[in-house]
Amino acid sequence: MKRASIISIGNELLNGQTIDTNVSWLSGKLLSIGIPSVSSYTIGDDIDSIIRSFNLASSDADIVIATGGLGPTDDDLTRQAFAKFLGTELQLQNELLEKIQNFFTSRNRQMSSKNKIQAYIPAGAKALANNLGTAPGIMAEAKGKLFIALPGVPSEMKQMFEESVLAELRRLAGRQAVVVRKLKCFGTGESNIAELLGDIMQRGRNPLINCTVRHGVITLHIIATAEDKDQGQQIVEKDEKSLRNKLGELVYGTEEQTLAEVVGERLAKKKQTIAVAESCTGGGLAKLLTDIPGASRYFTCGWITYSNSAKTSEIGVPADLIEKHGAVSEQVAQAMARGARKKAGTTFAIGVTGIAGPSGANEQKPIGLVYICVDSDSGCVTERFIFHHDRDSIRLRAAQTALNMLRLKCGID
Repeated sequence: MKRASIISIGNELLNGQTIDTNVSWLSGKLLSIGIPSVSSYTIGDDIDSIIRSFNLASSDADIVIATGGLGPTDDDLTRQAFAKFLGTELQLQNELLEKIQNFFTSRNRQMSSKNKIQAYIPAGAKALANNLGTAPGIMAEAKGKLFIALPGVPSEMKQMFEESVLAELRRLAGRQAVVVRKLKCFGTGESNIAELLGDIMQRGRNPLINCTVRHGVITLHIIATAEDKDQGQQIVEKDEKSLRNKLGELVYGTEEQTLAEVVGERLAKKKQTIAVAESCTGGGLAKLLTDIPGASRYFTCGWITYSNSAKTSEIGVPADLIEKHGAVSEQVAQAMARGARKKAGTTFAIGVTGIAGPSGANEQKPIGLVYICVDSDSGCVTERFIFHHDRDSIRLRAAQTALNMLRLKCGID
């Protein structure tokens, strides 16, 4: 099976000025045609460093793709490093120079003398057309491996990869296939998932199970390697069934599904409706619900009752209840949900109140304390949570958790 390594070149990547999105995009594209990425490197604009990275990357990969360093300035050194690595010289390609000149002429601009360097390609290498900019790519074979240099600008890199590189990589990949399925989970931590799954997450097995976490959503990547896609699909489906049996209701969806999508689809299917009353989430829960096209089928309205007086005047939370238990309490969360459902006339309503920080906490009620209540005809379900990290993270986790409670507790799962 062919394997790839990706090199990102540029001081701006190392010093944090620019976030590198090229690696994740390229890795996904490569995997989709059956070529897994085994390593990635980020290096600065230095010829010796680039050459070392080519050698290192090719030590465990058949295909090396570098991005960046093909511009016209003095710190764009990928061309020179590529030529030195290949043991050859840079040669002027008159056809490339003409294309670069035409790029500027068509825009009524004068080409700088600096741009001429972009028409130089290592002898024996193939130039890759850039239809969006002035930096041609480079492709060459050496030491039985394929080396490719692409622009660092994401739009130019993607266009060049799709139009000038993908077909060659498909040819190299042959019939090999990598099939990936994603399972989305919510409601527990990564370590608990690992404990529940046990040996199935061991390295070296096929399919491989990888785990990533973002904002409380745990994504399990089932990655099967096979002779063709049909065989890979069979391998993936077998493991998916096993994972679902082990994890049960922790699994809420597949691929790129969000909690809001899953909840919305099921509400719409059952012709059920939802309203929300929010305090600490500040409209974040309503946003998640209404980010989904067609949310008007099930989402009716929401209230952001940030102050105590708004809780009382807008959704009928008794002032003496707030006085007795505090705005951040189980009782107030319940009153918010009940008041919202009564006023909206919906199947369900959610009340959320908490302390997102950085101030407003005390020893009894710390930062991250959130009460969430889901109310329906069958009664209300209220839970207490302590979320961590910064204010934005706490608010998002609270909104996501409210959706998950609706999914699990109210008969729509």
